[in-house]
Amino acid sequence: MSYLPRVIDVELDELLPGLAAIAIDGAKGVGKTATAQRRVQSVIDLDDPAMLEIVSADAGVVGGGGLPVLVDEWQRHPSIWDYVRRRVDAGAAPGSYLLTGSAVPAEAPVHSGAGRIVSVRMRPLSLAERQDAGASTVSLADLLSGARPAVDGATDADLAWYVEEILASGFPGIRTLPGRARRAQLDSYLDRIGERDFPDQGRVVRRPALLRGWLTAYAAATGGTATYNTIGRAAVPGESTPPAKQTSIAYRDVLERLFILDPVPGWVPGRNHLRKAAQAPKHHLADPALAASLLGIDASALLRGRTTGPDVPRDGTLLGALFESLVTLSVRTYAQAAEARIRHFRTQDGIHEADLIIERADQKIVALEVKLAPTISADSVKHLHWLRDTLGDDLLDAAGITTGESAYRREDGIAVIPAAVLGP
Repeated sequence: MSYLPRVIDVELDELLPGLAAIAIDGAKGVGKTATAQRRVQSVIDLDDPAMLEIVSADAGVVGGGGLPVLVDEWQRHPSIWDYVRRRVDAGAAPGSYLLTGSAVPAEAPVHSGAGRIVSVRMRPLSLAERQDAGASTVSLADLLSGARPAVDGATDADLAWYVEEILASGFPGIRTLPGRARRAQLDSYLDRIGERDFPDQGRVVRRPALLRGWLTAYAAATGGTATYNTIGRAAVPGESTPPAKQTSIAYRDVLERLFILDPVPGWVPGRNHLRKAAQAPKHHLADPALAASLLGIDASALLRGRTTGPDVPRDGTLLGALFESLVTLSVRTYAQAAEARIRHFRTQDGIHEADLIIERADQKIVALEVKLAPTISADSVKHLHWLRDTLGDDLLDAAGITTGESAYRREDGIAVIPAAVLGP
């Protein structure tokens, strides 16, 4: 399979000339190894038991094949982190070490690596990365500039295309498989979480069906802020006793360390605006295809507006929630490239909200509303108008993200952008 250029390539190329060691973090299968291999002379694969045994006996073999070196799945031998950190302290040249990890190790390294090893997050393919170069005609970085740039471009992507992208996943090695093989791989990916990944984190799953039920309930909560108590109760429909609170907490913590859960935190403005903002996170899995697989739903059912799985309160349709999750995955990738962070916003009374807040380091923002519709109505942008009136110049730009054909600006200045044409 040929290499798909990634947004993170530009970030790594900017960082490597100045940093001796970089760790690329992300869920299994997102493409970390393929991206890192393009920048090194040798590879230490700690997923290989023989290599793990060698490195455990003598960490000095790292770099023996030549620098730069990639240490793949470094979390399988956490002390390698401290070895690399010491090499950095000893004056390792910029770009000497790349480490990839698909989990935060259960056994933490002695040293955090602060000031020596910089961590960079990699997620499944964004919509821009799944398409030909040139498809992205609207840049998130330009929106973050505050210049209110012209917005234009068109796409052939329709609702059926977005549904296919939701189901195909952003995992490079899975998305190109034929339909049945792809579905089997996604299901196997989920099974592996309980069978291998939890034990690797020091957590033996004694009731695999309960973990699967909890994950399925979380998937049903995609795009919402349901409490973990609600998710726990939905995990065991018909049973009088939901998982214990400590069980739910353990599931959540391990799944976040595995980068399987990727919630969007609530936005708490730092300039004394909107002090009554709610802080509950919005629930998202690493990829909306995992949610669809857990819920056992196909394209036909999504397009018919069918709902399946646990009964978790949701605003709107399941397809709307999964489309928002697809857009969120993509925007997070573009925001990272622009050195911005992602939040969502909702007042405590629920009267005003914004699906995505992209915040610059100076705390100025771009606000996005995600709509499963080809057009944006006046009602759809009322929250964006309210934010503009409330924040003034701190709101750099605002847009509705749609399933439509063309990008443009409304007369009120709000941008309308098809998800397929938005890029970094």
